[in-house]
Amino acid sequence: MDKSGVHFDTADGCATSFNLCSDCRSSLVHGKVPRLALANHLFHGTLPAEFSDLTWVEEKVCALHCITAHVTRLFQSSDPTQPRIFHGNTCAHEMNTVSTATVLPRTPTDVNGFLSVVFIGPEKFDPKRMGTLFRVRREKIWRFLVWLRHHNHLYADIPLDPAIMALYPSDGPMPGLSERVV
Repeated sequence: MDKSGVHFDTADGCATSFNLCSDCRSSLVHGKVPRLALANHLFHGTLPAEFSDLTWVEEKVCALHCITAHVTRLFQSSDPTQPRIFHGNTCAHEMNTVSTATVLPRTPTDVNGFLSVVFIGPEKFDPKRMGTLFRVRREKIWRFLVWLRHHNHLYADIPLDPAIMALYPSDGPMPGLSERVV
């Protein structure tokens, strides 16, 4: 249970109430451990501060299992004085197939297979103008993969391939993203 779900009586410091979602409450009423409970070994600790700024694309590059496809819809400002103003959203869609990596990092082609960008604007899509939305950093990804190998048993035996890592920019947009634009 998350600490924010426990409420204490200020007088004696004892827990006086708990916030539970309906799924957890139902499981507990039936004498079962809730499926998302920490007791099911779902919490593996917190990440070091150096990985707090990983982008969602960088996480996708390092993921053992990919079960979602991401569709990003971007609208560019039609005001010629504000050509770098974009708004939109990204939706993650569950897939009925699971992609399990046998080597990491995933290749840019593999990751791009899970991405689509619907771009609407007066100019041609330029991934370099997207800021950090599709940002990947080669060294950050490599350090994260090495850290995962040492701190997560699921990554311990997965080979890390420096040749694949070399396909990524030192700091820039996801390679091949332009081919994923509709």
